Amino acid sequence: MINVIVTYTVKPEFVSENKANIQKFLNDFKQLDQSTFEYKVYAKEDGITFLHYSNYRNEEVQHEVLNTPSFKEFQRLRDESGLNGSHKVEFLESI
Repeated sequence: MINVIVTYTVKPEFVSENKANIQKFLNDFKQLDQSTFEYKVYAKEDGITFLHYSNYRNEEVQHEVLNTPSFKEFQRLRDESGLNGSHKVEFLESI
């Protein structure tokens, strides 16, 4: 099992667009086999920091999920919005 947490902070003026872009890829993820992965997104209390939690059965599933076109577009738009070095990826070990 692969477990990942991604956090990043966007500019206040990008929050609404970021939420809309997230909803697009989450809707597309519903078309995939939900029994092989989990993907959840949260906004932190400050309203501009987002946390994405995901787990995947294996690398093949992770690759399929993360290469969904709407997810790739979300990443591009998020990165172009100016994250100011806030993007952080952490891999978690299950206990």
